[in-house]
Amino acid sequence: MSLISVAEHNGRQTQPVDSALRSPGSTRFLVVLDVDSTLIENEVIEMLAEAAGSHSEVADITERAMSGELDFEQSLRSRVSTLRGLSVDGFADIAADIRLTAGAQHMIDALHAGDSVVGVVSGGFHELLDGLAESIGLDFWRANRLGVRDGRLTGEVAGPVIDAEAKAAALTEWASAYSVPRERTIAVGDGANDLQMMAAAGLSVAFDARPVVRSAASLAIDTRDLSQLLPALGLRG
Repeated sequence: MSLISVAEHNGRQTQPVDSALRSPGSTRFLVVLDVDSTLIENEVIEMLAEAAGSHSEVADITERAMSGELDFEQSLRSRVSTLRGLSVDGFADIAADIRLTAGAQHMIDALHAGDSVVGVVSGGFHELLDGLAESIGLDFWRANRLGVRDGRLTGEVAGPVIDAEAKAAALTEWASAYSVPRERTIAVGDGANDLQMMAAAGLSVAFDARPVVRSAASLAIDTRDLSQLLPALGLRG
């Protein structure tokens, strides 16, 4: 299978904003990553559940969903329902505890230096992703939104759920926006919710992934260092 490239693109779920640095056709690669346990070391919904007192229940559902045992949308709604009543005032403290995976910033910088773009599409939440995405220079990102009323979570997801199908659609949309052919798109993920996105890409990378993902991927990276992706794309690691 031919190696892929990644294209950059600034975007949010409701209002994509294209990067002014590159024009369609000039992008070398488009790389799209999962967020939880891929771009970052954490599972953000479990961090929220810790604050809400429902961590054990949520962690069990997360593991089963990522292993392909549960429907993702149903599992997400079940997990989010346990967060009802949680104050949004604690989001800043939770965001401060998010840990970027080793090599992530180097990977992003090297992709940019190589005329590529990099983004993420997440089953997590804009409320905690937006600040991180801006700080590390992602070109685009898309995630779920949490329902909020009177400063507290309603226990519901606001708007459409970013599930496996939505992840694949985002990769295809961003590749089209930058005229990046499929063979130069790369998808990186670790759970069953990433499989459709990986199937849509020219190169699929299982990153410290569940067996169901490893078996479907073009390439597996077992070391938790995202800079290990660069040599596969002919970029300096």
